[in-house]
Amino acid sequence: MILENVAAAFGHILHIKTLILMFVGVAGGLIAGAIPGFTIAMAVVLTLPFTFSMPPEQGLATMVSVLVGGLSGGLMAGILTGIPGTPSSVATTFDGFPMARGGKPGLALGLGVWSSFFGGMISAVLLVTLAPQLARVGLEFQPWDYFMLVMFALTITASLAGKDIVKGLIAGALGLLVRTVGEDEAVGMARFDFGSEALLQGFDFIAVLIGLFAFSQLLNDVRDPASARTSLSDKGTIRARIEHLAAIKVIAKHWVVIVRSSLIGVFTGILPGAGGSVANILAYDQAKKASKNPERFGTGTPEGIMAPESSNNAVEGGALITLMALGIPGDVTAAVMLGALLIHDVVPSPTFIAERPVLAYSIFIAFFLATFIMILLQSGMLRVFVLVTRVRMYILAGVILGFCGIGVFAINNVALDLWTLLWFGILGFVMRHFGFPLAPMILGVVLGNIAELNLARAMAIDTDLTHFVTRPWSLFFLIIALFSAAFPWFQSARGKKKWTLFYMPAACFAVSVPLFMMGGIPRPLLAGAVLVVGAWVLYQRWKGGWTLAAYNGHELKED
Repeated sequence: MILENVAAAFGHILHIKTLILMFVGVAGGLIAGAIPGFTIAMAVVLTLPFTFSMPPEQGLATMVSVLVGGLSGGLMAGILTGIPGTPSSVATTFDGFPMARGGKPGLALGLGVWSSFFGGMISAVLLVTLAPQLARVGLEFQPWDYFMLVMFALTITASLAGKDIVKGLIAGALGLLVRTVGEDEAVGMARFDFGSEALLQGFDFIAVLIGLFAFSQLLNDVRDPASARTSLSDKGTIRARIEHLAAIKVIAKHWVVIVRSSLIGVFTGILPGAGGSVANILAYDQAKKASKNPERFGTGTPEGIMAPESSNNAVEGGALITLMALGIPGDVTAAVMLGALLIHDVVPSPTFIAERPVLAYSIFIAFFLATFIMILLQSGMLRVFVLVTRVRMYILAGVILGFCGIGVFAINNVALDLWTLLWFGILGFVMRHFGFPLAPMILGVVLGNIAELNLARAMAIDTDLTHFVTRPWSLFFLIIALFSAAFPWFQSARGKKKWTLFYMPAACFAVSVPLFMMGGIPRPLLAGAVLVVGAWVLYQRWKGGWTLAAYNGHELKED
């Protein structure tokens, strides 16, 4: 029966008209993702009306293609211009842009393309095999758990701050403050609007993002006549060629980064409301913490491109898992997909795959196939985008700023968004000048309203604060948040201070507690495995006489 359903699904997807529409959809998604301010959700929304008259399998395959193309399109602008094309490609700019300016845009783009491909593949495999099981995890999350998840994500500020943690914390706090302007989403009260109806709606996230990254970068690039007349190609040897083979070799060497980041993306996609904006920064942070050379992040290291690109492509696979199995959209794009399903009289539910197997397998196959089409089309389109690096900066700045203004205004058709673009562009330029990192501020802007809204919901349900430590998922994120916050000190002291010998075993023992609390069979087994790892590491420390050893293998003197 399964083989018959899969064969029928292949028959729908491999129809010549469907394949043409998928190619057009991926190309449209790539273009939309590469335009700063033009989000993936906007591209999918614009596609929706064209699918009304199509059969369900064909219409959904087209929308999935736009989705996959949009996820990968954002890396073009991020790597070549330092301006994230979509919110889910913010972290890609941290190392992609420095690598491109260092004379290796072909390698940077190749890493982005193939990381996106493998992240999409891993996500698609999990979508096919574990959709109903993984979707149940999303149902377990309550406001207390979401709030603690955000608290864990906010600890990333320390990693993104670079060498000056104080300036990073200030930038992160400023980002949180920005999200408090306007009407409170929980109770509808006006805050910091100063009697202005315009400020009552708050600052649009996309306008803030584009202003901080795009406008400030453009101002920095054309701040003096000499630099304005140069192009990116003047800063290194630029070749309009994507280095596929070199990129694949680098990815094969760091395959653990791809797998870990993809799993982070799938898990984040399963959680309603998180999305690619959170996943790409989380994956970047974990890659930096696991790296043997974390100081290279931000200067053009391959792992800094691979981690966010594989995670943001894996996000939508996770979102589709929750959507198909439970009918719960994980983000705005998934919500549009839900609307498309309902238009075609399809109601997602735990029995969706059993009741509509051909349509379900059609979505699975379309997700797989669109990822391969993305590789084919992006390889050709990126040859054109690499040529952007040969345009003089003052011309490039004018064109990009025009696209940014059009994209930002098109979101809400509100003039305030253009002023927001201007104000935050100037603020970003000043922050760059005085050495304040922009990444923590963006993190605060992304996570601020999620944290506030879920805290308000938690307090509305029950004012008892013990829920934050008695609920398994909440306790889990609290524990890893504490260890994540302490990680920068561990990283600087490991091999020098004796307490660092206990950091990893303590983390294993602490994390196993909430896993045991979750009950069932798989999670307690996982907790037992984590306990064994912690005990084994502790035994190795004891066997070595509690001596300090550097991570390059030679012994260090004890303090």
